[in-house]
Amino acid sequence: MHVPVAIVGAGPSGSLLAWILRQRGIESIVLERQSREYVESRIRAGVMEQNSVDLMIKAGIGERLQKECMYHRGVAIGLYNEHHFLDFDKLIGIGVTVYGQSEVTKDLLGGLAAEGHNVLYEAPVRAIEDIEGDRATVKYTHEGADQELTCDFVIGCDGFHGPSRQAMPASVLKTHEKVYPFGWLGVMVNAPPSKDVALFAHHDRGFALLSMRSPKVSRLYLQCKPDEDLDEWPDERIWDELDTRLGTPGWELERGEIFQKDVTPLRSFFCYPMTHGRLFLCGDAAHIVPPTGAKGLNSAFADVSVLSSGLIQHYTKDDESILRRYGEVALERNIQTQRFSWSNTSKYHIFPDSNAFDRRMQAGEMEYLVTNETAQISYAQQHTGLPFAYWPEL
Repeated sequence: MHVPVAIVGAGPSGSLLAWILRQRGIESIVLERQSREYVESRIRAGVMEQNSVDLMIKAGIGERLQKECMYHRGVAIGLYNEHHFLDFDKLIGIGVTVYGQSEVTKDLLGGLAAEGHNVLYEAPVRAIEDIEGDRATVKYTHEGADQELTCDFVIGCDGFHGPSRQAMPASVLKTHEKVYPFGWLGVMVNAPPSKDVALFAHHDRGFALLSMRSPKVSRLYLQCKPDEDLDEWPDERIWDELDTRLGTPGWELERGEIFQKDVTPLRSFFCYPMTHGRLFLCGDAAHIVPPTGAKGLNSAFADVSVLSSGLIQHYTKDDESILRRYGEVALERNIQTQRFSWSNTSKYHIFPDSNAFDRRMQAGEMEYLVTNETAQISYAQQHTGLPFAYWPEL
């Protein structure tokens, strides 16, 4: 079997790319190692930059998003147990949208299913070969049988641990990584949000975050050890610690049923080149950011905006100019996204090896942010997202 585009991974980047290509009549196949139910249930960040929202709307898959999303005109910053509101709308004229990544995935996979698109679930890719030849080969297993296909292009949207990046020649691939000495203990709660915007708190006991997934479901986080034992965190201890780190006089944290707990380690990672021969890396396959800035989904969509534009131009105009620049353009934006995510993580969290000077300078940076309008404008511009370099012709 030969298809023009083989997409490895049915997460948001892979499914969005498949959807956009389908709107322009470009055939693709999506190979996903997990079940559809598993992919749609994965809990990830829920903050979308306006460019990401606009891309889904332009692609014709944003109807439910527009009905159910929550628009946040800014964020709250917790410092010394006081809350400071940064009004992004007032500062730069734009805010952010809250809509769970799992909901984005449901919309995209549901749309592809409704159109009969070829998405193979429980089809792990075993090898990606011949990427320097005229046609790439993808070997995979589906329904108990080993199979293979050829394609013009392989798009690796299979995350940090997937096979796509491993198919890059070791002599070509360069990687940069930072593993942070802490993680996030996250809980999903059946409770309305305690504030009308997300609250990022810097506290001597560690970072804490109040966010939300819907008007009835809250998502809260505590900085913890990367190997934290959840058995040591009964619900009451979690609520008490959240109160300590997030609290301020006259404000009450809404409590409710905790129906999910998890610990997420934090890392920064990126690699280059993002392309080699007929293989293109996209989203988490090429870069990972700590969740402090909620940039993972948005960075992946920025990649898709460039890559889909290049593939459409290639197949409709026989023009490869955007495809040839994809790796360069995507990496340039991602470096700045990496910088913001690293800076945000360094700003809010308590590092185990920091000394008194480090912590005072860290607090000083937070003081500057909540009191200086110039700093707030810069923060707002980065938090709400850099422009997308290309937009697909739809």
